[in-house]
Amino acid sequence: MIRFDGVTKRYADGTVAVDHLDLEVPTGEITVLVGPSGCGKTTSLRMINRMIDPSEGRIMLDDVDVRTIDPPTLRRGIGYVIQQAGLFPHRTILDNIATVPYLLGWDRKRARSTALELLERVGLAPEMARRYPFQLSGGQQQRVGVARALAADPPVLLMDEPFSAVDPVVRASLQDELIRLQAELHKTIVFVTHDIDEAIKLGDRVAVLRVGGKLAQVADPATLLAAPADGFVREFLGRDRGIRRLSFVADTGLRLRSDLVVPVTSDLSRVAGVAADVESPWLAVVDEDNRPLGWVAPADLPRAGTLRDVRPLPYGTFVRGKDSLRTALDAALLSPSGCAIAVNGDGRVIGVATRESLDEALALAASEAPEPHDAPVREDADG
Repeated sequence: MIRFDGVTKRYADGTVAVDHLDLEVPTGEITVLVGPSGCGKTTSLRMINRMIDPSEGRIMLDDVDVRTIDPPTLRRGIGYVIQQAGLFPHRTILDNIATVPYLLGWDRKRARSTALELLERVGLAPEMARRYPFQLSGGQQQRVGVARALAADPPVLLMDEPFSAVDPVVRASLQDELIRLQAELHKTIVFVTHDIDEAIKLGDRVAVLRVGGKLAQVADPATLLAAPADGFVREFLGRDRGIRRLSFVADTGLRLRSDLVVPVTSDLSRVAGVAADVESPWLAVVDEDNRPLGWVAPADLPRAGTLRDVRPLPYGTFVRGKDSLRTALDAALLSPSGCAIAVNGDGRVIGVATRESLDEALALAASEAPEPHDAPVREDADG
């Protein structure tokens, strides 16, 4: 565990970057520090590995004050990932990853073997080992940066906006990769970002900091979204925090209708009859393997419709029991029918979530949300 006890960082000109911070970072979890520019996120992170020392208070690493540990020794036991990876341009990817093991005195064979294993673990092909950083894309370089931070198997990993310099698609991929790695490795991770969506996606706990380095609230993402501590947190989370909160609501209470699913092969001859029986303006069409093809509106079909009349799915499905209510709602909003197709883990259709069932689930989610706090923002707190 990492613990901040009354930590303050005050610079010579009187600027206070962090102000009496009390915060616990649980072992084996991802704690995300988030907030606007000037709130002390990076300063707090850099005090953990003594790149900056606090002016007051203590930072405890497993009950040991970090100021009692020699800085180089401390840093070799803590992984550190920054923006744009910070790789050594004159070293191969393999030797970049093996940097800390070399510093720890590992023999070259062991260090390179470990580096090669980590290269594959972060999703890069073994043939990249002999390349140099300039031969890799930005996203690939960030993966190498994560692998390098993990090379000596440190219990603690510090990540300072590591994915902010890449495009949104690559960023989402890197976030998913970190979640996958953490499920395997269970590191104690402190992650800094200015992006609340990234914080909510990655964090087991999210600490929101105000300008001036004061802690506004720390909570798990679902609680943070449902019950912000005050107006500052509420404003920082944004007006769509209710939609974001649905990412933490399971789809298990969502009623499905199997009678709105029509199997077809080459024509849609059965559709009109089924539509009359179920009194629905839309039907979900599946192939012979029960995989989704799209939607049909029977009223718009010619007498002998064909598969060309099926409207394809833009994104359109959610995995029952795995995806959230937000995913189901997204699928419905992107569908021409306003409904969402539910599939099992194999991608086979098991039913349709109608507008009515979505409304019921959303109403239930709202009724189960914690009561929000109503404390106003103090003028001296948020600058």
